[in-house]
Amino acid sequence: WALHLKNVTMSLSGQYKCTFATYPYGTKDAKIQLMVKAEEERHYLKKVWLNETLEIPCLEDMTSENLPTYPLKWLVGENGRKEELVTKEPSCPAVYRNSSALYGQRVLLGFNNALKVSPPKITDDGRVFSCHVLYHPERVQKSSTTVRVFGK
Repeated sequence: WALHLKNVTMSLSGQYKCTFATYPYGTKDAKIQLMVKAEEERHYLKKVWLNETLEIPCLEDMTSENLPTYPLKWLVGENGRKEELVTKEPSCPAVYRNSSALYGQRVLLGFNNALKVSPPKITDDGRVFSCHVLYHPERVQKSSTTVRVFGK
């Protein structure tokens, strides 16, 4: 027996109880607590000096200890276009999409799946780097960071 919910909203959060009669043992029931969380993308701003290493955490304010157990990808976007830079599957090495003329060999997946860009260039100014973590087949946690590059 299963309960199928469609068009799930936060208002469906709560305790659900399934009750059924068995013969000759009587009534059986089970309870489940459902908590519906809103999907949201967190936005950050990162400032970096020209020719220093830019390091962007994947999910800044979330615990990253479980990140290695989920697939993730890093993208870079500008003017509505997004380009994939790195993908990482659990227990596999990272796969770099080095077809980009702008990022080619300048990106590296660092500790806790942080994206490292070295060296940052003036063309990186205003670009949005986003990390997508697939923690459930239908759920993606997203974090995006707009980069500001400064010269000395």
